[in-house]
Amino acid sequence: MIRGAGAVPASAAALQPRWDRINSAQAISRARRIYYAFLEHSASAAEPLGIVMPAESSGGRVVYELPVLLPEEHFIPMELVRGRTGRNRPSRSPSRS
Repeated sequence: MIRGAGAVPASAAALQPRWDRINSAQAISRARRIYYAFLEHSASAAEPLGIVMPAESSGGRVVYELPVLLPEEHFIPMELVRGRTGRNRPSRSPSRS
């Protein structure tokens, strides 16, 4: 059975990459490069859902609907590409005791 091809649509959470099998920093960085290149060449006002990338090559595509992935593809949702907004990080004090 092909995940996402059945009567019940897959959720974005179900499409998350297996983070234990890939380098998450490299995958998100690559997805950002694909997205920013897309923004430079596109006048689309529609909001994409994420980026689909093949595991081994440098290509990828912006998607507007939940995709059906091939076994060697990864889906990176837009919230990871853009980064989390409003993250509260503990502030470092300039003087440590």
